[in-house]
Amino acid sequence: MNNISQLTILTIGLVVGGLAYTAWEHLSVRSFPALDVNPGTYEARAAGPVLIRKATLMDGLGGQFENTDILLEEGKIKQIGKALSVPSGANIIEGAGKFVTPGLIDVHSHLGVASLPYGTGDVGVWDVNEGTSAQTPEVHVEHAIWPQDPSFSASLSGGVTTLQVLPGSSNLFGGLGVVLKNIPSVTAQAMKFPGAPYGLKLACGENPKNYGMEGQAPGSRMGNMAMQRQAWVDARGYAEEYRDGDRQRDLGMEVLAGALRGDVKLHVHCYRADDMANILDMAREFNLQIAAFHHAVEAYKISDLLVRDNICSAVWSDWWGYKLEAFDGIKENAAFLEAAGACVVLHTDFPVLAHMMNVEAAKALAAGQEAGIEMSEAEALSWITINAAKVLGLDDRIGSLEVSKNADVVLWSGDPFSIYSKAELVFIDGVEVYDIKDGDSWRNSDFMIGQPAREDMSND
Repeated sequence: MNNISQLTILTIGLVVGGLAYTAWEHLSVRSFPALDVNPGTYEARAAGPVLIRKATLMDGLGGQFENTDILLEEGKIKQIGKALSVPSGANIIEGAGKFVTPGLIDVHSHLGVASLPYGTGDVGVWDVNEGTSAQTPEVHVEHAIWPQDPSFSASLSGGVTTLQVLPGSSNLFGGLGVVLKNIPSVTAQAMKFPGAPYGLKLACGENPKNYGMEGQAPGSRMGNMAMQRQAWVDARGYAEEYRDGDRQRDLGMEVLAGALRGDVKLHVHCYRADDMANILDMAREFNLQIAAFHHAVEAYKISDLLVRDNICSAVWSDWWGYKLEAFDGIKENAAFLEAAGACVVLHTDFPVLAHMMNVEAAKALAAGQEAGIEMSEAEALSWITINAAKVLGLDDRIGSLEVSKNADVVLWSGDPFSIYSKAELVFIDGVEVYDIKDGDSWRNSDFMIGQPAREDMSND
């Protein structure tokens, strides 16, 4: 074969391959109905203007501003500055000596699906895992959310305005999570954050390989990786066949194909550095973008890889040692990652932390400062505000105090990095949804029977 004919064949191959690639890239996620089964019904309530005056503002971006006003109007942050004029009919709140922050964001919650109160083996309120198979990308956590979970109220009292509820980590692919606004509701649909991307939960390490103890695959870390890689191969083939009309619908494949397209965020439960490095290799193999490694107790060991691939780590302040793969966790994890230039987020995972994200941030900051990392409280606030919003793909709408962003705002009694400070007022889209001094504003659940009366609690 001469050089011309070889060149011709090569050119044809590149063109055909390019067409196939282009067709794949332009395959709309809306072709896969499994990604939008429950239309959200959230509508922000109307609210008049609110002016908080002379407070200390921590903007979530690392800035702190004393004696500053902030105006909330029509669901947005309207103005920020000194001595702002008072709009007609505004609710004026005196903020002297108090702090204002963006609403806090929890990127890893199981509220509503691992609900409190619950007893050991109580299947009535435990819907966090579909444990019948190692791979269940087709399930939606929103189909199991119980809005009466009392922990929603607890998290709101701690300033959490947005949370991503994820399936658990027993599966290689655990299913789709959902982003919620932390408002009282009868249905999960009425809590869904409009336009928020879905997140797919993956897991590596110890949890999914436990299926081997039940006589199922996987039974090792080798099996974990092989099965996940094969699933991505199958999803590519499915998408191409579905596009050509040659394939019946498969709900799980639709979800994975959406993730290959980049329309579904990937959230990976992973502890050990070597496990995370393997996931990074898989991501490069299939051109995937990981939104965040969750728990990531050894992320400090691979900060250079996380910076290289622009991946966030959603971590605890100091949890470690409760299973083998958590033994190398250190309380300086978040601060060391920050110092290395990596993206850091703090999460809760367990409902007992739902109302104290600010305290978790304070603990992680203190550990870093004790280790010699120079960092301010205003900078550490980004771990539970703007960085969390970036992980969810919502940083253009929430996560910082900036004009035109959603008016998700918390007024604190004092420095939010002090354990003595409380969230006094919480606003979502400019609507006051929590007032520590007004028991009638508190979100209540039928399952809080036997707790102190609201009147007793409001007078504490």
